[in-house]
Formats: sequence, structure tokens, C-alpha cells
Amino acid sequence: MRYANILATGRYVPEKVLTNADVERIIGEPVDAWLQQNVGIKQRHLMADNQVTSDLCVEAAKQAMERAGVKPQDLDLIIISTDTPDYLSPATASAVQAKLGASNAGTYDINAACAGWVTALDVASKTIAADDSYQRILVVGAYGMSRYINWKDKKTCTLFADGAGAVVLGASDKPGFMGAKLLAAGEYHDALGVYTGGTYRPATAQTLELTNGKPSVQFVRKFPATFNTERWPMLLKQLLERAKLTMNDVDHFVFTQLNLRTIEATMKVLEQPMSKTNWTMDKWGYTGSACIPMTLDDAVVQGRIKKGDLVALCASGGGLAMASALYRWTA
Repeated sequence: MRYANILATGRYVPEKVLTNADVERIIGEPVDAWLQQNVGIKQRHLMADNQVTSDLCVEAAKQAMERAGVKPQDLDLIIISTDTPDYLSPATASAVQAKLGASNAGTYDINAACAGWVTALDVASKTIAADDSYQRILVVGAYGMSRYINWKDKKTCTLFADGAGAVVLGASDKPGFMGAKLLAAGEYHDALGVYTGGTYRPATAQTLELTNGKPSVQFVRKFPATFNTERWPMLLKQLLERAKLTMNDVDHFVFTQLNLRTIEATMKVLEQPMSKTNWTMDKWGYTGSACIPMTLDDAVVQGRIKKGDLVALCASGGGLAMASALYRWTA
């Protein structure tokens, strides 16, 4: 039997910091107290003017590869999860391959919005299990949503941030990846996203007037406030039952980092202590498809995840796409 193991993690947090006080000055309204109390965000990081999404990917990838002892030429495949790519086409993964010098690697992107990285991890893990020509796969989640923020829209400019997180997967005879569960509520595909720039609404002078002159992330219509607290436990329960495990068997939970209050409510539903999870939105803001690998790396660096631990990942995002996965930590 072949299994995918996480050999190492990595992350990249851009240098530029924008505090809640900075945002207040930009939009001319008080938001700090509300954000800290209701969301948990204190600040966020934004990429520099001369950076693009692939640059964030490369920095996170280099850290993960160095920790794993893997050289660019050792990579067989690079998968990038992002909904803020360098270009509509071609794939950002190809730009990352070139910048890393990973000339032996195939490349493609996955877009499942903020559930994309867990989805990519599922695909990469099953690729390793199914095909012995894949020995090392780089999986990166990256977010450059600052390029799509309308700074006049306080519903979005207060939340979104930039960053990247990565793992290097390796083939092993020891079980690491233990399965995944994907789901979607497609009836909400038009609720949250960047809706200008595709075939539905091409980027024309007329359509760009609707989003302050550029394609911008938008909350278009509401979806249930309890969506994540209802769906995350359901996804994890199905996944654990399939593995003949329970919530109590999980040593560490990593959730989408949009709202600390949602994570607290979910852990209460799961009847698990907050000591079994960690959060990063307070210091890094909401980094979408990058938030789970960044938060996973944060937990690893802090020593909160140890060899033998069972780690549950659970994500959701625009679409509304959802993804969960189980990993036995072998690194």
C-alpha cells in the first residue's frame, strides 16, 4: 500500500501590516471593537505592490521544501489552490514551477475558493496513493485578495488579507492521509465571490462601474449565519465514521479562519475543548484558500501537532464549497 504523508509545512506572511485602526482611517468609520468582538481580527497582512500570487506561493514553498529536504528538481507535481491567480489563464502553478526551477514537475491549479487547499490536498494524496510515478508533490494555498478589495465596502475590506501556506507530500508505506469528504451548497454560488472578469460578466467599462472600477470581491446576498456551525460538524462526523473514529480521537482541528466565534461555536457543538484547535485570523486576517495551511504550519511551529497526532481539517468558502480531510501526523 502507498500512502501520502506530509513531510513538512511552510508559510509566507507578507511584510505589510494593516491594523484595524488603519482600516478605520481608510473607511472613516469605527470597526476595531466590532471586528475584535465578533470576528476576532485585529490586523491583516497585504502583499507589496510588486508582488503577485505566485510570489507568495514560492516563498511558502521554499520554506516547506527546505524543512522537508526536498529540492525543486525532486518535485513531480505542483498544485496551487487559489481563486486570486496571477492570470485567468494560464495556471499560476506554471509560474510557480518556473520561479522555483522545478523543471520535472507537472502543474495545475484548483479553484474551490476557500475550500480549495483541502480539496487540493485530497487530490494530491490520492494521486500519490494511485500512481507510483508521483513521489513528491507540492500543494500550496495562496491568497492575494487585496487586489480585489473595494476599500469603500466595509463588509469586505475589513476581513480579507494575503498570504500562502504549503506542504510537501511524500509517498510512504505508513498511513498518513486517511480520507476526505467534499460537499457543496451550489445554490449559494452567487452569494460571495469575484463576479466580474469571467464569461458571466466580462470586465468591460460598464461592468467595472458596478465594482468601483476593478473586479472586486463582493457579498452579494446572504446565506445562513449558522451555515458553518451546522455543516462542519456534519462533514467531520461522516469522515470520522468512515474511518471508524470519533471526535475524541482527533488531537487537533484546523478550520477556515474567517471568524473565531464560528470556530468557538463549532468546537462547542463537537464537545471538544478549544485547546484542540488554534486560530490565526487575529494576527493575519482572513487569508481564504491559504488560511488552513498557514494555520496548520502555525500549529506545527508552536509544537501543538506532534508525531502520531490525528489532525482534522475542515474548510468552506464561496460556491459554497466545503472540504474536510484526516491526516495521521508522521513528520
